[in-house]
Parts: sequence; C-alpha cells; structure tokens
Amino acid sequence: MNLERPVGEDDLQAYVDGRLAPELQDSVTAYLAANPAAAERLASDREQRQALRDRLAFKADEPIPARLRISNILAERKRAGGRRHMAVAAALGWLMVGGITGWFANTVLTETRPGTTALNLPPMANAAVAAHRTFVVEAAHPVEVRADQEAHLVQWLSRRLGQPISAPNLTGKGYRLMGGRLLPSGDSPAALFMYDDDQGTRLTLYVRAGDNKETGFRSERQHDVSAFFWTDRGLGYVVTAALDQDRLLPIAQAIHERLGSAMPPTQRKT
Repeated sequence: MNLERPVGEDDLQAYVDGRLAPELQDSVTAYLAANPAAAERLASDREQRQALRDRLAFKADEPIPARLRISNILAERKRAGGRRHMAVAAALGWLMVGGITGWFANTVLTETRPGTTALNLPPMANAAVAAHRTFVVEAAHPVEVRADQEAHLVQWLSRRLGQPISAPNLTGKGYRLMGGRLLPSGDSPAALFMYDDDQGTRLTLYVRAGDNKETGFRSERQHDVSAFFWTDRGLGYVVTAALDQDRLLPIAQAIHERLGSAMPPTQRKT
C-alpha cells in the first residue's frame, strides 16, 4: 500500500483513544499487521486505559460539586466583578487623598482583615490551615481514603499517630464525611479528615500528637478561612473552614463534644 506519510506515534495513540481520522484507519491497520511488537504494545495500552476507566467509573455517578456548577460559577464571577469595581472606585478615592495615601491604605487594609497572617499562627494551626487550603480545592483526589472505608481509615490513622482517634459524625450539623489522609507534621504524622455539605462547602479536622498540656478553645481567622484549635489528652485538633467564626464555632463545639471532652466555660480568641 502506498502511504502518503509514515504512521507515527500520534497516529497510534489516536488509534488507541478511538479518535483516529477515518481516512487513516486502513493505513494504521496495515502498519500494525506488519509490526507485531507495535500491535502488542497498543493492545497493552488499551487494556490499561480500560482498567483506569473502570477504576474511576464511580466518579461519573457522583453529583457535580456545587462549587463547580455553572450557575454558581457565574454567580461567583458576578460577585468578583462587583468587588473589582468597588476596589477600583476605592483606589481612585484614595488617590485623591494625597501623599499619605500609601501609608494610610496599608493601615486600613491591615485593620479590616481579622485574624493574623500565617507567620503569626501557632505551628499546629498554621499546618492545619495550609493542609486545608491545599486539599479542599482538589476535585479528583480530595482524600486518600474515602468515607466508605471509614473503619479502615480510622484504624490506619490511629496506628500511625500512636493513639486512638475518630472521625466525628457531623450529619446533625449538615456535614458528611468524605474521607481522610495521612500528612507529615515535622517529625510526626498528622491526620486530616474532610467533610462537605450540600452546598459543596468543605470542612477539615486536623489531628496530630501534641503536648500533654490541656488547652481550651482558641480561634484564628486567616483571610477567608477560620480555624478553631485546642489540645486534649495528648492530641491537638484544628477545625478549619471558609466560614465566619460564628458559623464555624458551633460545629467546632460539636466536634469537641463528640471527641469526649467537656467544653470549656469560655473560649479565648488570640
């Protein structure tokens, strides 16, 4: 057969993926008949591709997260556009103030961001907030072990932390367990449980071995993320979510109580 051009790797991969142009089908078929090694490799590629599809088939049955729905994305873009217009108007206003604008604007921006920066957070809370920001945005792999293997997940993480831990049931607060993962924490491991609600808001519970000194609730807010943290019986806990502190507090209290500790009479904000 007189080929207009030789069959290349792109043609072979298109053949495997089922997107080869019809006019090239005969050429590739003839090429594979004449090259058994290439035909065997493509057959193996097809098997691996199908195995991967079968393994990830459950994702096709899951509902689209609320944050990825078109209506919510468009609404968020509209809100972001409004915030940009307000920011431009504010900037123009500041330019009219005069030569002290830079210093004054910096002071105002600092005062209107509640909480502290990552550099001022206690190490455990800082690590928990960083883990929260890293994994809540994941669409394909937000957790290492899914909630349908909760018993295995809790047993595995308890063994790695060297103490029994649990994933509190938060369905009464509107959150369901998604799963969890193991994280590094200095010289020790840490556990991260992730939950979500019907609106796609994700919440994390970070657990690691801490000192034996008991502490009551403390809270921080880092830009859009709030965190409540405490230590109890040798374990440190951090509850983190992109919620206002007054909305996250009752959830953190519920977690504290479900872990078997009496709530302190007051909470202290740092």
